[in-house]
Amino acid sequence: MIAAVSTVRTETEIAALMEAMGEAARAAARVLATAPAETRNRALTAAAAAIRAATAEILAANAQDVAAGRARGLTEALIDRLALTPARIEAIARAVDDIAALPDPVGSVIAEWTRPNGLRIQRVRTPLGVIGVIYESRPNVTADAGALCLKAGNACLLRGGSESFRSSQAIHRCLVAGLVAAGLPEAAIGFVPTTDREAVGLMLAMNRHLDVIVPRGGKSLVARVQTEARVPVFAHLDGNCHVYVHAGADLAKARAIVVNAKMRRTSICGAAETLLVDRDVAASHLAPLVQDLLAAGCEVRGDAAAQAVDARVRPATDADWDTEYLDAVIAVKLVDGIDEAIAHIEAHGSHHTEAIVTEDAEAARRFMAGIDSAILLHNASTQFADGGEFGMGAEIGIATGKMHARGPVGTEQLCSFKYLVFGEGQTRS
Repeated sequence: MIAAVSTVRTETEIAALMEAMGEAARAAARVLATAPAETRNRALTAAAAAIRAATAEILAANAQDVAAGRARGLTEALIDRLALTPARIEAIARAVDDIAALPDPVGSVIAEWTRPNGLRIQRVRTPLGVIGVIYESRPNVTADAGALCLKAGNACLLRGGSESFRSSQAIHRCLVAGLVAAGLPEAAIGFVPTTDREAVGLMLAMNRHLDVIVPRGGKSLVARVQTEARVPVFAHLDGNCHVYVHAGADLAKARAIVVNAKMRRTSICGAAETLLVDRDVAASHLAPLVQDLLAAGCEVRGDAAAQAVDARVRPATDADWDTEYLDAVIAVKLVDGIDEAIAHIEAHGSHHTEAIVTEDAEAARRFMAGIDSAILLHNASTQFADGGEFGMGAEIGIATGKMHARGPVGTEQLCSFKYLVFGEGQTRS
């Protein structure tokens, strides 16, 4: 049975609901903090099986979400982020299985040393506690966030977007089935059963119940969370990602990387939005790169040099260099060497993901050292900016801030740490 879009109506009801969910999540977190890794893994494995078994139900719920999204005028890029297929549902289940197979981060020793007085000190990972995740149109985040939090011994409170509400509810029911199968509290993975924006405001003030909030969505959502939150935030900003084709780039390699970085899936945050080409190889590299993008169905907006390559290239405006298109659109610009490329990215980028294509190892080193982004790649597509591709099983998001977690937020990043000190009767003089 597919649930209604929202079952909670009044502000009083929403406030009571959020308080109850917060209390239950905090109680569940205390259970998870000491639950054996085998129990948590059993819940994840059972959840993955439940997702596979519920494929038809999830697809039916998603069809309703997609139909409602089209009726609301969502762009095709947003529809792509929202839409599920049997293959995508299998990928969601497989990611949950992959998370279950990861090493247990809870209690792992990060560092260990012995003091001259004989005290042995360990820094060990410990769960953060209760994590609030606020996200928009991608229903797979429900499974990724719930599974990652559980693996790291945390309870979580998920607030999905209205666009994917039915799909996320269907996936959430599978996660709860996994918890029940393992004998863990159902409240360990809570899902806010309303699309009312009042719930978001209440979550941002739940500093008694939540230890951290992870926003995953557009600029307006992240800005609201950062402005209003009374809970620490792992910020996931927009992905205005760049590919720089350096003077030392192999043309065949550059052509493959550029098209993949832009066109493999345009709606993800790791999709390239700007292509920078070194003026020293403009004569040999610019035209093939631009024409490859046009042939792949990408709209190209460029500077004068890019426009001269093909009449289909539209003039780029100042705003284009700052835009995350999340669509088959890219901005193209010639730069005078690596220093100008770095300066452009630092001025216009969002500190998410950047790539350099070059056979010059020293140029790659300078580029990767000189740019303050969470992920830097050498001779690889920006589409690899993904926790699953990093071997983390999945990710809650890619943090672009600098505190605690940066880059893909996986199980280790969802832990804090504490110190264990072992003595043999030492006293301090």
